[in-house]
Formats: sequence, C-alpha cells, structure tokens
Amino acid sequence: MLKRVAEGVLVHESEFVQSNAVVVQGRAGVLLIDPGVQDHEMACLADDLSQLGRPVVAGFSTHPDWDHLLWHPRLGEATRYGTARCAAAAREQLSDPGVKAEITAHLEPTGIAEHVPLDLYGLVTALPAGTALVPWDGPDVRVIEHQAHAPGHAALFVEERGVLVAGDMLSDVLVPMLDPDATADPIEDYLAALRLLEDVADGVEVVVPGHGSVGGAGQVRARIELDRAYVLALREGRTPDDPRIGPSARPGWEWVTDVHTGQAERLAQRPDRTGTPA
Repeated sequence: MLKRVAEGVLVHESEFVQSNAVVVQGRAGVLLIDPGVQDHEMACLADDLSQLGRPVVAGFSTHPDWDHLLWHPRLGEATRYGTARCAAAAREQLSDPGVKAEITAHLEPTGIAEHVPLDLYGLVTALPAGTALVPWDGPDVRVIEHQAHAPGHAALFVEERGVLVAGDMLSDVLVPMLDPDATADPIEDYLAALRLLEDVADGVEVVVPGHGSVGGAGQVRARIELDRAYVLALREGRTPDDPRIGPSARPGWEWVTDVHTGQAERLAQRPDRTGTPA
C-alpha cells in the first residue's frame, strides 16, 4: 500500500528487508524510484497507481544492486534511468548469461526466489555524465551522484517537496555497506558521499532510505552523523558504537552484525590500510 510522506510523494514498503519504492507525482504521471522486489508487491503498486489514474512515465534505479534493478510488466514501458556508471554496471551484469540464475540461487534461502521477476531486469538507460536533474515532466528531482556503496550510486532530492531519496544510505536498520573492490578508497568515497548529502540537509523534511524506516524532519542529520561515525570507526580499526549492530540491533536484523564483521575484516586486509585518519 502506498503511504504519503510529503505532498506528491508516496512510498511503498516491501516485505523484503524493508525495501522502499518511491513515487513522485508529476503532471502526466509519476516517477517511480527503485520499484520493489517481489512481483505481487509491484503488481499491488501498479494497482494503486491505476486507481490514482497516474501511470509511470519515468523510472530510476539509484544504483546497480540486484534489488534496485527490477521491474514488472504492469508498471509499463517508461524509460528507466540511472547514472552512466549505474547503467554501465547493469549492462556488464547482463552480459553474463548466468546472472539471473545467480540471483535466483542467491535468493533460494530467503524463500522469495520464485517471486522476484527478472524478465525486465537491469534495463537502465544511462543519463549523460554530470546530469543534474532527472528528465521528466514533474517537479525538479536533483541527481546527487557519488561512489559510496556501489558504482554510480545516486541519491535523489525532490527539493520543492523536501524529500531526499537516499538509496542504500542513511538507513536506521542497515549499517553503511562499502564496496572495497569498486574504488581505490572506499572509506573516503563514503565520507565524500555523506558530505554531499549534508550539503542539502537544510532543505530535507523527509528522508527515505532504500531499506528501513522513513525519517522525518531533523532525522537526516542524525542519520548522516550515525553513518559517518560508523565509517570513521572502520577507518580507525575500532568496533563502532552503533545501535544497528551487536546486542542493540533490532529484532530480526541481527544478521547486520555479520555484515559489519565481514566488511570490517575485508577492509582490514586491504594493502593500503593504515588504521589512521587520512
């Protein structure tokens, strides 16, 4: 079910790791950002939009992780945008004939593999490098591209609505997940991304993470600081004092501690790791 979070902006939350699909209403239809994970949920989203009389006129994938590259036939044939790096990463995935089978195998333990539609997977149109706004007939949606978490990751800022769609950052349930294989300095790339989000924080009334709870006015800065403290602890080789991991982790999300442990170990093994601030 769609939930209104600001004027002209609605969110549909998936059952799978609280994945958030975001709908921004325009003149002739809607911009759909990261539409969801399971087929019945995307069909429900299509029904909701049909009842509103608002077709999907544009889509956007915030980054090239599998759960942000999905689509459903009932959402229509609108152009699905992403940054140039995001689209390139999606094309690289699709060049592997086994990629969809690998996603299905990865999802088998979750019990949702048969409910994840892959026919339209990864069909993302690249925006020209440096594109500032999503090209569509609606309120300005600013593209804030960075290299944290995944190649060509972008947050979207619907400035006149005060909504920041953060992609896989600023979550209240997931710690920052770095990609140590994608960039030369994943720690600094993540800190740089947080600074970009901080630059627009004064205008944010609502923050929507890719996974987790929608945050209200004032929460964006708290989430930026929480993410920054976590990343700095990784850089310094410390165990973060973070409510998303350890004994204080939310029930059902204890596995995030394992995610943290794994990435801390990988970062510690990097040959350029110094363990001191840069």
